[in-house]
Amino acid sequence: MSEEAVMNAAESVDEEYLFNTADIVLFGVFLAFLVAYYFYKRYQTSTTVTIKPISLQQLKTGIVESGLDVVKRMTESGKQMVVFYGSQTGTAEEFSTRLCKEARYYGIKAMCADPNEYDVDTLANLREVENHLAVFVVATYGEGEPTDNAINLFTFMKNEEVDLHGINFAVFGLGNSTYEYYNKMGKDMDELLEKRGASRISPLGLGDDDGNIEEDFCTWKDEFYTNVCKKYGVSKSEDNLNIRNYQLVEHTEMHKSRVFIGEMGYVGSYTSQRPPYDTKNPYMAPLRVNYNLCSDDSERVVFHCELDISKAKIKYDPGDHIAIYPENNSTLVSKLGERLNTDLDKIISMNSLDEFSTKKHLFPCPTTFRTALTHYVDITTPPRTNVLKELAQYASDENEKEFLNKLASSSVEGKNEYNNWVVKDQRHILQILEDCPSLNPPMDHVVELLPRLQARYYSIASSPKVSPRAIHICAALVSYKTSVGHVREGVCTSWLAKMKPSETDEFSVPVFVRRNQGFRLPRKAVVPIIMVGPGTGLAPFRGFIQQRAALKSEGREVGESLLFFGCRYQTQDYLYKDELQKYSEDGVIKLFEAFSRDTDKKVYVQHIMEENAVLLWDLLEKGAHFYVCGDARYMARDVHQVLLRIIQDFGKMSLKDAETYVISMESSFRYQKDVWS
Repeated sequence: MSEEAVMNAAESVDEEYLFNTADIVLFGVFLAFLVAYYFYKRYQTSTTVTIKPISLQQLKTGIVESGLDVVKRMTESGKQMVVFYGSQTGTAEEFSTRLCKEARYYGIKAMCADPNEYDVDTLANLREVENHLAVFVVATYGEGEPTDNAINLFTFMKNEEVDLHGINFAVFGLGNSTYEYYNKMGKDMDELLEKRGASRISPLGLGDDDGNIEEDFCTWKDEFYTNVCKKYGVSKSEDNLNIRNYQLVEHTEMHKSRVFIGEMGYVGSYTSQRPPYDTKNPYMAPLRVNYNLCSDDSERVVFHCELDISKAKIKYDPGDHIAIYPENNSTLVSKLGERLNTDLDKIISMNSLDEFSTKKHLFPCPTTFRTALTHYVDITTPPRTNVLKELAQYASDENEKEFLNKLASSSVEGKNEYNNWVVKDQRHILQILEDCPSLNPPMDHVVELLPRLQARYYSIASSPKVSPRAIHICAALVSYKTSVGHVREGVCTSWLAKMKPSETDEFSVPVFVRRNQGFRLPRKAVVPIIMVGPGTGLAPFRGFIQQRAALKSEGREVGESLLFFGCRYQTQDYLYKDELQKYSEDGVIKLFEAFSRDTDKKVYVQHIMEENAVLLWDLLEKGAHFYVCGDARYMARDVHQVLLRIIQDFGKMSLKDAETYVISMESSFRYQKDVWS
């Protein structure tokens, strides 16, 4: 038995006998004392205990929350319009904020609402608010699923007992047309609201992240406010209002223990770590291993990282994702401070001007501009049109001001110019400031306008059976030149690539695990699996394979496991080559390889699938689970088409019947995807 196995066994024994009978009795006595003391103090201070009732609607929907009452919040703050957002990467929240801000030009008071913070059943009472309007800006996540913060909202909406008659609404959906279930949540929300009796005041809008989602949103927004004017008898103010949502507060005296240095939710949480670890409380995982999986002569860099979780009590399963909060490039941050003549190390707060807002600060405060630009603000994504429009007022040169206003306009010429100069050339905020020398906005307005820096998600490339103390990831370095020669790098991958742990250099990375229930191994290990994962799409399958290899070594019966892996060159970017070939030799997997650049004819994984169609059909008929991970735009679509053809040809089916067969596989979780574009 290995040393690690002995340690694991010893730990499990320690955990099993952590408490004896005497300990449990003492703990019970102590707990009883605390409970008695609590009620004694409660009785001293008040003889009335208020218990929040559970509404009939909550009983019907099965959703019992302790969140805010949206109608009460709107009434107290004098708001007429509420914009609910379902956001995973921050874009839907950003668009919601813009909608609310622009509403002021029409004399409408609006508020953004995270569905997770509200009792969703109170939405049914929205008709009590005079001249109300509910807007839903919802993104589609994964394979046609709601974002994490909108799950309860959709559960509520799907309940046929919900009555929304008399409620006015509009919906804008965010999606990506390379995915099979393009904008499903936006379409579903629009349809469900109508089914529940609500009245649509403007057509459904759909934003495509594979195209120009900014243009999609602006086009829909213009039509939306045109319809708002007709419905509510309002008009847009012609005044050039400088509307701010936050105000800058500078602190002259502040103890460093109260200043955020990059934490997401709690000041000091990076130095004093306590579970559970999540979006607001990530774990600072030591980076123990980081090396390039590709050969020195390869144009690509794909690194293997190992993050130590031995002290975190973090659990994970094969197929889960690990989220990493990255840092922006320190040189870029310093240059931005120099360009705007800002003291980046002054302690500041960005406080909400809306006393009723649930979001009291723009980002964790108090902090410094340097920390904000490093950890909280996205300074590399090309700014959207609303940012340029608000910044234009700070240009002293009339030509530059006119140019920026043109980029932000809704004219065809302006949209084309924005798409070419900003989007295609991938200009970030510093490059725009450098290209417009007279543009000198205050730093606090810049950080207010730019979106939040989001966590990056990676498929976990290990199994807890093999690596319980460390999470492995496999990620490709993103680096390319734009059409005007600017070098663009992925924020997270370029940051990680610089970390080379050694005895003298230590690095820690803020992380948390996101469960991925839609990408799981079969519960029964004897069920065959077919894995298709070229490039870094191999990552979750490495965890799957490790899991099955461990089960096999324990003497468990394991079903047939096929892996279709592809890369460009066998000698340059074949990830985990020796490891995969050893698994193949040991009979853990059947390995099928595709090398797209080694011959004149480009060979991809879908071609190798077709060559082994008989085997694939045989396993499918035996109940095999089929998995795809990697590129959604081309690879996943091509693999899907090949799968349909195999089912048609060998199942003697029509295309329609083959599609029904695939739908049946999806509904029974036998066809699972983890893809991106």
